[in-house]
Amino acid sequence: MTRIVAGIDVGNSTTEVALAEIGRTAMDTRFLSTSRVSTTGIKGTLSNLPGILYALKEAVEQAGVSLNDLSLALLNEATPVIGDIAMETITETIITESTMIGHNPNSPGGLGIGVGHTVHIQDLVSANRGEAVITVIPKSFDFEVSASIITQAIENGVNVQGGIVQSDDGNLIANRLPRPIPLVDEVSGIEQVPMNMLAAVEVADRGQVIRQLSNPYGLATLFSLTPEETSMVIPIAKALIGLRSAVVIRTPEGDVKTRRIPAGTLKLLGVQQSITVELDGGADAIMQGRSDVGELVDVEGEPGTNVGGMVERVRCTMADVTGKSTSDVKIRDILAVDCLVPQHVSGGMAKEFSMENAVGLAAMVSTDRLLMQQLAQALTQEIGVDVELGGVEADNAVVGTLTTPGISTPLAILDLGAGSTDAALLAKDHSVRSMHLAGAGDMVTMLIQRELGIEGDGAFDVAEQIKKYPLAKVESLFHIRNEDNTVQFFPQPLDPRLFGRVALVTENGLSPIDTRHNIDRIREVRREAKRRVFLRNAIRALEEVAPLGNLRNIDFVAVVGGSGMDFELSEMMVRKLAEFGTVVGTANIRGSLGPVNAVATGLLLNYQRRIEEGRV
Repeated sequence: MTRIVAGIDVGNSTTEVALAEIGRTAMDTRFLSTSRVSTTGIKGTLSNLPGILYALKEAVEQAGVSLNDLSLALLNEATPVIGDIAMETITETIITESTMIGHNPNSPGGLGIGVGHTVHIQDLVSANRGEAVITVIPKSFDFEVSASIITQAIENGVNVQGGIVQSDDGNLIANRLPRPIPLVDEVSGIEQVPMNMLAAVEVADRGQVIRQLSNPYGLATLFSLTPEETSMVIPIAKALIGLRSAVVIRTPEGDVKTRRIPAGTLKLLGVQQSITVELDGGADAIMQGRSDVGELVDVEGEPGTNVGGMVERVRCTMADVTGKSTSDVKIRDILAVDCLVPQHVSGGMAKEFSMENAVGLAAMVSTDRLLMQQLAQALTQEIGVDVELGGVEADNAVVGTLTTPGISTPLAILDLGAGSTDAALLAKDHSVRSMHLAGAGDMVTMLIQRELGIEGDGAFDVAEQIKKYPLAKVESLFHIRNEDNTVQFFPQPLDPRLFGRVALVTENGLSPIDTRHNIDRIREVRREAKRRVFLRNAIRALEEVAPLGNLRNIDFVAVVGGSGMDFELSEMMVRKLAEFGTVVGTANIRGSLGPVNAVATGLLLNYQRRIEEGRV
């Protein structure tokens, strides 16, 4: 007698269902359908219910049956994983005696460098003869009026060294002057520019970058700074590196203030010992501490620090969805990665930033079986079918992966999902050893978002697309240059709005990216994020499950999960594991599904085995 059973895998990003008609033996079992939908809510909580119901209904419709025909549903034991950037920066940005503007407008005017005191354009003609000044021009003065006033001032003997312009008229003004002066335009916060303060303006030629204002010693020369003052303007110089134009203004002492929030420390609480790690040491120090502490019981962040705030956000988020108190939420694993994030510079007037060192942390909250049982009970009430917990994700995933053609034991699988990295080793005697670690696809996306400075609504979605698709530069209306430097031609003209832009090459065509970064920088950030998260966690997980911790004792490694569909991850894994003589590749579940549905399929196969062994 056969029965229809559903295997349900709730992941951080997707919920997958496999439907099968299961008999007394494997020969009598027949898979009917699969479905894959977005997970609703945080994995492993009651908020998953709408997504599960949608996936189940889609699967039964494909199979031509109804929910009433189900005999049983098997649910994976899901572990919530939350990733966050633990801090804005490791190094601090503190400016007490300077303010600055630095950006890349499309039309800066003039060329060179000018130094003088700031003067509003309405007061320019009456300025003292011979006085070196930088004129400040709000958008209420159009380019013709501005050029006329500056020309009159120069003729009156005023030494106009440069200008700061609110509108985008820098080039138009410069072209109408009797002699060239540097003009930085598109300065939206011009009302913040203080008057009668010493300022320096620099504009580089096309294709060049500024030299003096991006050099701390150049700033020291222009503003006669002491060594102590020079050390304080390093963030300014860093923020201006690679720009075509910039302004730096010396302001009164104490005019710009910042509050220093330290990076803080992490206390790793283990079964045998506890270790405190300074975040200033970066990701390597944190992960070394994680390794040294052994089995992790919980993690505490230093109160009043950036990392302390991050740890508390994790606890509060989980407490909200579980109904627990924050003190009952325990972190069982962390992954730390080094990254560079754009840090807004205090005192800036045009949203200036510098790239600063930061640490990204993914934290995994300990599994609450009671919460999973509550989800199973809620699902039972909804569909009127018994729902059971079918065991650990990784254990089921490795059984599902065995359906991949050409694979055998000892087999290790890497389930690289959105929130966690699961590894499991299936030995020749069919014993399974598994490991569940924090950090995977969502962490990669977050690093891409932060390092490229993608902001605004939908920023995470944009970064997710950058993670998934290769890049191209649209060089003409008829051809693009792919990121591997190959050229592709088109018989019909492309959308003119794509011209000159960096775009993603998707299955639906070219999708432009709204970014100031070039194609090489975006590709570098994307690949480095994958190396820091996917590869580091993959090796960490495999070493935990490999016999004697030696990867050479594993014959086959298969990548499963949504990240298994990544267009470059498999190649990265092959290169990384080639030295161990291991067969590495992307799984093809049941010979047709690719790397997805491994857990849902494994839930059903394990249930089939329990029937054969008389345990059901």
